[in-house]
Amino acid sequence: MCPTRRAGSAGPFDITGVANVKPNNPDYDSFIDIIRKRRSVRRFDKGRSISREVLERIAEAGRWAPSGANVQPWDFIVVEDPEMRDRVVEVFLRQADRLMKYAKGFPSVYKSYLNNTVAIFIVLGDRRWNINFPHGVTPESEADYRQNNENIFYCSIGAAIQNIQLAVTANGLTSAWLSGGGEQQTNDELSELLGYPPFLRAYGTIPIGFPAKDVSSRYRRPLEQVIHWNRYEAEKFRTDEQVRFYLESLRPFAMYRNKSELGEWEDFEERLGEWQEAFTTDRTNPSGKLP
Repeated sequence: MCPTRRAGSAGPFDITGVANVKPNNPDYDSFIDIIRKRRSVRRFDKGRSISREVLERIAEAGRWAPSGANVQPWDFIVVEDPEMRDRVVEVFLRQADRLMKYAKGFPSVYKSYLNNTVAIFIVLGDRRWNINFPHGVTPESEADYRQNNENIFYCSIGAAIQNIQLAVTANGLTSAWLSGGGEQQTNDELSELLGYPPFLRAYGTIPIGFPAKDVSSRYRRPLEQVIHWNRYEAEKFRTDEQVRFYLESLRPFAMYRNKSELGEWEDFEERLGEWQEAFTTDRTNPSGKLP
């Protein structure tokens, strides 16, 4: 048997079995600082380079991401060769052209900034591994499990991408998260160029570089709005009208302005109008009514 620790001892748990968690933990402070510094940047310094050792450290962070059934359904293609990088950039320049032409109203950014990246991480997902997730024994239950298996897969890939981006930040670099590789035509082009089977898909593309300038944080919802204690709080439900307002009036500004709080915008009242409280407080739905 393990010896019982005294309350207040240096071990990880006290005598009651409660974890000894300090409110001011330097490890957490460093961790949350990296999270807050991570942001999607689209302006990189020219003429810079990094070693494979640094790129391997970044990939190592992705390798340790959690995944459903521990299947680790990812592979990372790290494009560091300048010639190959330029060819990958060409694929995404064509993808950007299609996005501006066919994706109605989406506030896209032209991807010429990719020319200044030092490397590009392409996170491939392999859905064959979904067979390891739960499956039903009846047609009805299988339909339910099949849908959730898709959720498990995408969450697993997203965790790897997040780990990679945090490791990029921890190494003094910056990155963006491009989803266009998941589009069929773009994935077909990348598959042919990089030599991976076409049934794999580039769910995440992460260009890495040195920031050309100090970039502030983007808009974040208030903590008191996103956290619910012990139950879902209906007053914090974001209504269909709020979603529509964001789409039609706020999206291009919230995506690209370098302010984490909307109240810091010089034109805050003009942009938000009657929606100021819904976007800056914990009461997005004062009536408490749910659909």
